[in-house]
Amino acid sequence: VQLQASGGGLVQAGDSLRLSCAASGATFSNYAVAWFRQAPGKERSFVANINYNGANTYYANSVKGRFTISRDNAKNAVYLQMNDLKPEDTAVYYCAAVYSPGPFNPVAGMPAYHYWGKGTQVTVSS
Repeated sequence: VQLQASGGGLVQAGDSLRLSCAASGATFSNYAVAWFRQAPGKERSFVANINYNGANTYYANSVKGRFTISRDNAKNAVYLQMNDLKPEDTAVYYCAAVYSPGPFNPVAGMPAYHYWGKGTQVTVSS
């Protein structure tokens, strides 16, 4: 499966953005998908994930209550709605996927995800 993240940009603190992850090349509804982010000088970190049918989601504590992950399998897309953005949310955001048409461990780390898209830059000014 090929992934392409989009929707990043430059916003002010308190603004919202919606990132999209478009998939192609496979039956997307068989894949769990996650968002990760990497800030300058920091390691890539987990943001949120969603299982194959959207029934289960999981968030990093730092974004819980502000970010919402969702998916539309008919459109082969996963979204990350980001509200109340903060300067510390500034990072390159990546979507990643793993074949998992069933139960999925929501705390699985980066090595569990076999497919990665190129990132999209999100910059939040104070």
